[in-house]
Amino acid sequence: MNKTAKHSLMALLAATLGLCASLAQAQAVDRIYAIDSRGEVVVDPYGLCWRTSFWTPAAVAKDPAGSKCDKDLLPKVAPPAPTSVAATKAPPVKPEIKKVSVAADALFDFNKAVLRPEGKAKLDDVIAKSRQLTLEVVIAVGHADRIGGAAYNQKLSERRAAAVKDYLVGKGIPANRVYTEGKGSKQPVTKPGDCKGAKSPKVIACLQPDRRVDIEIIGTTTK
Repeated sequence: MNKTAKHSLMALLAATLGLCASLAQAQAVDRIYAIDSRGEVVVDPYGLCWRTSFWTPAAVAKDPAGSKCDKDLLPKVAPPAPTSVAATKAPPVKPEIKKVSVAADALFDFNKAVLRPEGKAKLDDVIAKSRQLTLEVVIAVGHADRIGGAAYNQKLSERRAAAVKDYLVGKGIPANRVYTEGKGSKQPVTKPGDCKGAKSPKVIACLQPDRRVDIEIIGTTTK
């Protein structure tokens, strides 16, 4: 093999390796769980998998680690149908997935992550709805109003979601069924022109709907 052929082969090999590395990197970016350098899922001290910003309940079934990290969110596989005479009977009614969304905008005072009495009443309604289902998961997403810095509001929204989880767990909902996330002040429900002006009692009162936790209950029920 002459030098020109060797150089061409080495260049082709390098390009192939580079393409594989790029594909591996792209795959890692799309993973819904954090992956370490060994290719293993990163877990916290409680054994829970760290989720990336790509995580959604619907994406769990598509990720290789979904069966390890969130097996409760995977679609239930029905057992094989019986082949005996009983098979001639009417098929059982299949369960359906039911989602109930609750925007709890009366949960918190300004700059607080302590539940208000009105907020506890709304969470009691959430608990009542969850007991009408075979509960799969409760997703609590915390929010803050626009007053304050982005980093502070992110932490505040996470504390609010955690406060909701603590209340639900205290009322009997299993802790491993409640997932929390904070969105800071990035997703207000008030419009830009609704609460004009700098920080004041009037503006703070106007922004009350943004101090919330959006709660989604996912479970099965029989039609």
